[in-house]
Amino acid sequence: MNNFNPIESAVLNAAQATPDTHATPEYRSAFFKKLLGRELTESENRAFAAAQAEKRADSFNTLSNSDAVIPTQTLNEVVKPARGVNGLYNEVRIFNVPSNLSVPVGTPTDAASWHVEGAAVDRSNVMTTAVTFSGLELIKVLSMSAAARRMDIAAFESYITQELRSSIADAIGAAIVEGTRSGQPTGILSGIDWADDNTVSGVTADGLLAAIALLPAGYAGGAKFAMSTATLFGQVYPLKDNDGRYIFTDAESGGVRRLFGFPIVLDDNIPAGTVIFGNFRYYGVNIPQGVAVEVSRESGFTSGLIDFRALCIADGKPIVPGAFVKIEAAAA
Repeated sequence: MNNFNPIESAVLNAAQATPDTHATPEYRSAFFKKLLGRELTESENRAFAAAQAEKRADSFNTLSNSDAVIPTQTLNEVVKPARGVNGLYNEVRIFNVPSNLSVPVGTPTDAASWHVEGAAVDRSNVMTTAVTFSGLELIKVLSMSAAARRMDIAAFESYITQELRSSIADAIGAAIVEGTRSGQPTGILSGIDWADDNTVSGVTADGLLAAIALLPAGYAGGAKFAMSTATLFGQVYPLKDNDGRYIFTDAESGGVRRLFGFPIVLDDNIPAGTVIFGNFRYYGVNIPQGVAVEVSRESGFTSGLIDFRALCIADGKPIVPGAFVKIEAAAA
């Protein structure tokens, strides 16, 4: 009897037909050997050629043929840990969709209604909003001595990973707050029209409560207060009640981690005297591809340096402007 299952076989063959060529150990080794100018083994050459053929079909085909997309494992070490070290970068939603593609995002909807047995129920459309990310170039150039060719592969990978992690996190983190939208992502402070219905004057206990009241209830479930360290310790923690006692204090931990029940996010990209209250899952960052890296030995010919250029295509913008409220220090 023939036990062939055409569905299972089709799924297996489809998975085998589209492997991630950038995730193989051979490609990872070949990638860093190429950057260091070392000779590749036969298997590394095959892995690198296969990955290059795949890369030429993606958005990096405008670069020269000497560049290579960073290996999958290294990319994960660059992007994921970076989300744990930079305030709002750790809170926003990350997309991996093609540039200039409209992406639907669900928004808070009405609750279910009680039903009388046998009665007809009206249909309701799911409420969504759409966001379109463009393709903006984020570039970092690293220069190293020609002596780097003698570095161990693992040590060189660690260096590249740490440098890219910090530079990508710093650039995207700053853009989330105040990106100008001109060659940069659109920031929360610069990309939202701030008016009386979403702005509070005065970093006071009453002002913080007023901000909570202004945020629509559908977004309050995951809302957080975001501010700089200077604002938290210079303007929020010093708040006192009429009897001169600190409002926000915790003798055991040395400082509260919540304001009126909402978590605090520290991000020093936010200007001193400004507090953002909102659900930061309604800000999106899109990184459609990996990070492409090129090496140039000509640009540093007279100095003995080797230049490494990393290029990342990314964009970011508020998905739902109504999910944010701003508290500004009162004018002196």
